[in-house]
Amino acid sequence: MSSKDPQRGVANWFAVPLLVAALVTAGCSSTPDAPTGQNAEKLYREAKDDLQSGSYERAIKGLERVEGLGAGSLLAQQAQLDLAYAYWRTNERAQALTTIERFIKLNPSSPALDYAMYLRGIVNFNDDLGLLGSLFGQDLSERDQRAARDSFAAFKLLVDQFPDSKYTPDAQARMRYIVDALASYEVHVARYYFRRGAYVAAANRAQQAVTEFQQSPAAEEALAIMVRSYDRLQLAQLRDDAERVLRASYPSSRYLAGADIGAINRPWWKLW
Repeated sequence: MSSKDPQRGVANWFAVPLLVAALVTAGCSSTPDAPTGQNAEKLYREAKDDLQSGSYERAIKGLERVEGLGAGSLLAQQAQLDLAYAYWRTNERAQALTTIERFIKLNPSSPALDYAMYLRGIVNFNDDLGLLGSLFGQDLSERDQRAARDSFAAFKLLVDQFPDSKYTPDAQARMRYIVDALASYEVHVARYYFRRGAYVAAANRAQQAVTEFQQSPAAEEALAIMVRSYDRLQLAQLRDDAERVLRASYPSSRYLAGADIGAINRPWWKLW
């Protein structure tokens, strides 16, 4: 999967409300005895309509009230998940994650636990780059990677604990994308050091990329950076070892033919 195209081959994020809707049937089929419960169900139906129509701010207000009115009920659990989704769609990432963590802590045996884990990964995965990213072609690999690592950890937990979940295939696809993005980030930093003449730092960062992400396409450039950095440092043995691995792993590599480091897919700012 290309690191430039995270959507290819995976479910569209905007389908998530439909996934949540599949979880609400059981809760809405039982009617609480008290009028308060009836009010909560009515509020939930209205909030769900707002959620599906994209009126997220209004949905949030309604779902927060449902949580209060139906505290401890299945309906309140469903409202929590919807609330986390609505927070995410309004760019309230911290609130979305807090809501998900609260749901997981309070409902460890919930049949919707796999969805909660999946949603936690989705919230951290969000790679909306904003205006600058759209204008200049910035890639996820060129941004801070903490959220990407958190997303990977969330998806991995889902895959390990719920291998048969309907969300697992999509989580696995996103994990592959994240690995490529993390590897590209390490190479991005190594490339920066190389261009600045900091060859020791460049070689070390490239080696880290090769060690952690051997199967990523970015490993090719990482090996090339190691070869050229060791050459500049006059470390012939290390250079030859790295080149031997590069030739064995990528016999048709453009770097073996003399291509410049970073000649393809240069970062958008190009100030280095």
